[in-house]
Amino acid sequence: MLIPAPPSSSKQHHDNGGGLPRWLQVLLTEKFYNACIVHEEAKKNEKNVYCLDCCITLCPHCLAPHRSHRLLQIRRYVYHDVIRLDDAAKLIDCTSVQSYTTNSAKVVFIKERAQTRNFRGNSGNSCSTCDRTLQDPYQFCSLSCKINYLIGSRGSLSGYLYECNYLPFNETGFDDGQLTTDSVLEPAGSVWTSSGSGGCVGGVDCKTTLACTATTEIVRKKRSSGSASRPTAQVCRPVHDILVGLPNRRKGTPQRAPLY
Repeated sequence: MLIPAPPSSSKQHHDNGGGLPRWLQVLLTEKFYNACIVHEEAKKNEKNVYCLDCCITLCPHCLAPHRSHRLLQIRRYVYHDVIRLDDAAKLIDCTSVQSYTTNSAKVVFIKERAQTRNFRGNSGNSCSTCDRTLQDPYQFCSLSCKINYLIGSRGSLSGYLYECNYLPFNETGFDDGQLTTDSVLEPAGSVWTSSGSGGCVGGVDCKTTLACTATTEIVRKKRSSGSASRPTAQVCRPVHDILVGLPNRRKGTPQRAPLY
């Protein structure tokens, strides 16, 4: 069922080519996190809020006239737009779309993400639209991929769009939406993560592993030089401390030999 539009702007919410309502077309094509030209001098002026009633993007300083509208906060991880699964599920059927966990909340990608090579074939489960590798039993890597698949196979989204007349915006939990590399997107139901430099693989912290590896290399060098006769304990130290303790290999300023 298509989402009803406010009486004052109902024309711009009617289906427009491909069976997509106006709010969904803009959501899938809009470029978020551009600076707001109205508040270009203000801090935190990125346009990361989407108004479903007006089909426009807003910055935090533009929210006042839209407080009674259906508002959706767009979040970003490594230059890709994501939204909370709870919010997306109020608008569209998110079944079979792979979700990720970050900051104790599940999120889904809005758009298809570019990839350098295909993994289709014997590599396991993959997205039915873009061939991106997925975990079982998911079929799509983003909302866009599922929508494109439904339009291509069924010709419409009938039965997959939900009626949502009220989508509250929680300003107390509002943030800039930027997920740093330390906030790892983690596939739901799995302990293996591959995104972000602060992630972990198989439950092992990559930063701690790096520290242990670097310490081991230092111990091996000391043993090979013969300066230490007894085994040295391999202790995990912070990466910063290890980098500080590494010898400086830069040559000093050349000095002229004295004349006799």
